[in-house]
Amino acid sequence: MTSTRERQRAAARARLEKEMAERAARARKRRQTQAIVGASLALLLVVAGTVWLATSLGGDDDNTATDAAAPGQAQCAFSEIPADQRTKETKDVGLPATQQSNTGVQTMTIDTNLGPITAKVDRSLVPCTAASFTHLAEKNFFDNSKCHRLVTEGIKVLQCGDPSATGKGWRDTDGTGGPSYRLAEENLPTDKRPPYPEGVIAMANSGQPGSTGSQFFIVYGDSPLDPNYTVLGTVTGGMDIVHDVAKAGDDGAFAQQAGGGHPKKEIVIKKLTMSAPQG
Repeated sequence: MTSTRERQRAAARARLEKEMAERAARARKRRQTQAIVGASLALLLVVAGTVWLATSLGGDDDNTATDAAAPGQAQCAFSEIPADQRTKETKDVGLPATQQSNTGVQTMTIDTNLGPITAKVDRSLVPCTAASFTHLAEKNFFDNSKCHRLVTEGIKVLQCGDPSATGKGWRDTDGTGGPSYRLAEENLPTDKRPPYPEGVIAMANSGQPGSTGSQFFIVYGDSPLDPNYTVLGTVTGGMDIVHDVAKAGDDGAFAQQAGGGHPKKEIVIKKLTMSAPQG
């Protein structure tokens, strides 16, 4: 039979075990609560960090978009031709600035040995090409060069802007001369029929995107060219000069390549200038 003291000891031991079990249970619950709070806090920090990062990056994008779309400005990319890919026909006159105005109208004046040819260039349509032309004109790039190619069948164009078409041996040029950089095409007449009507001045290229240089052609009869060439401007005076050159014909030098040949009636660009933008 159990004594009173033994019963007391057993009761005390039971109370102690119960208290220890309750403490253990409270400790487990506390740890679980701390774990949940910690996980929640970590998740909150991750979410907050993500929101902050997205907001920061979004702000940068907004600033970039704002900069790119800033009123009166255009961002231009002029790709420099690597030195090992240049030829003797390449003329290095540096690069135009990348930030250019996209407002105003310029007057291009081509002073030739046969008289002046003038054209209107709208910078809102061709900010980068107009900037390139202005840069080249300021560097006297076109001066004393000859319009080296005339096509009298089909596309009806007079092509100029090759700086190597100079001197007595200019008829030996292969028509590949240009500046030491290239730029992307602009203002493509994809919705126009015909794409290149008489009086348009457009930029020549190699047929590949982003290959526009300095060469340009004056259209003297509606031409069914594919709309792959930047429309630079429109002739406002001197079309009679181009028609006279066309009537004299070409020598067929490029007949087996791109068609046409050197104009039989020589036309020399004595000076090409671009006015300051107006309006």
